[in-house]
Amino acid sequence: MERQVNRCAAAWVAVMLGWAGLTGCSSDEPSTSPASSAASAVKSKASGLASSAAAAAVAAAEAKASAALAKVKGGLDAKADVTLGSVATGSNGRAEVPVNVTNHDSKPRRYTLVVNFKDQSGNLLDVVVLEVPDVAAGATDHATARSNRELTGTVTAEVRNALRY
Repeated sequence: MERQVNRCAAAWVAVMLGWAGLTGCSSDEPSTSPASSAASAVKSKASGLASSAAAAAVAAAEAKASAALAKVKGGLDAKADVTLGSVATGSNGRAEVPVNVTNHDSKPRRYTLVVNFKDQSGNLLDVVVLEVPDVAAGATDHATARSNRELTGTVTAEVRNALRY
């Protein structure tokens, strides 16, 4: 898919540069040159392609999260059992957030969590499913939620869903 996007972007650049070469500056009015218009259009198109790829990645992550939650039978809402630390960037460039899961039940339980990563405007950047197996009764387990890809800018995390079963 990425290779196809790159070929489309390259074709777009060729078309825009060809158009810029065929048009001339025949006006005495101050205006933007065709070359800078073409460069601006290419930059805009590349930005659109990047955001389309990001949107596709988020949609795929959301589908994976929905499928993981659907597999849980008899799960109870356990968002109150989960706390998140501060988001940091790991050595691989991906966003990471420490997760603490406290089992308030009298039996060992498993947890399936869905963590949203958002930008400072609240836009969804990524969705992660985290399985925390066998949390002992009355105990707290620690895990780390990692984004599926590199995220830039100020990133926050929130627990979207937490099921205990």
